[in-house]
Amino acid sequence: MREAVLEREYGGKTVFGACIGVMMLETRFPRVLGDVGNAGTWPFPVQFRIVRGASPHRVIRNRAAGLVEGFIEAGRDLVAHGVDALTTNCGFLSLVQEEIQDAVGVPVAASALMQIPAINALLPTGKKAGILTISQEHLSEDHLVAANVPLDTPIAGTDGGREFSRKILDDQPEIDFALCQDDLLDAAKGLVESHRDIGAVVLECTNMVPFAADIRKATGLPVFSIYTHICWLQSGLLPRQFTFHLHDPRRN
Repeated sequence: MREAVLEREYGGKTVFGACIGVMMLETRFPRVLGDVGNAGTWPFPVQFRIVRGASPHRVIRNRAAGLVEGFIEAGRDLVAHGVDALTTNCGFLSLVQEEIQDAVGVPVAASALMQIPAINALLPTGKKAGILTISQEHLSEDHLVAANVPLDTPIAGTDGGREFSRKILDDQPEIDFALCQDDLLDAAKGLVESHRDIGAVVLECTNMVPFAADIRKATGLPVFSIYTHICWLQSGLLPRQFTFHLHDPRRN
């Protein structure tokens, strides 16, 4: 028996093992475990770059106007420091997905919404994914088209809630996460109750990830997010190395 091993390593960059780069909005609100911007969220190393001037207000309410070059610059710097793929911390950046990926030359997963076509393909006939967003008011058809999301996809927002949307969109330094949980659960339950054909929930907002398990429990449906998207992407960039034994044909 002989053991199959990796016989040769290749270089060409400085930093290894942190192959996901996160292009971050410039914010001051707290980021708890589960949030993309909390390094402890990830089960693998990631690299971060802040896009100066990219506030939640500008990205969501103003459609990232004037910010594309800043994201491209941050993305290129991350690639130069060893990452093999990029993501962002706002699902509304689906609008700039194509521009960034064409400029940086590596895979880009700008938005959790990109998962929806694949999720729909998994669901039983008559079922579809629904979207939970931080701002139903500002999530437009343009955002959906950019992420290849069907335009008849059900959407609900936390816009009318007590805490979540207001505190994050206005970038407040203090957040009551118990109230945020209430906002997310209310919106998720309303989405599912209003659309009986929903078979999965997709969290547009990366700040919703800490509540994904609560939403799953409350709705009974699979919940997908930027976390599920990037864990899938990373598994392709660094496939698990299996140790196994091959039969030596010279022996019986």
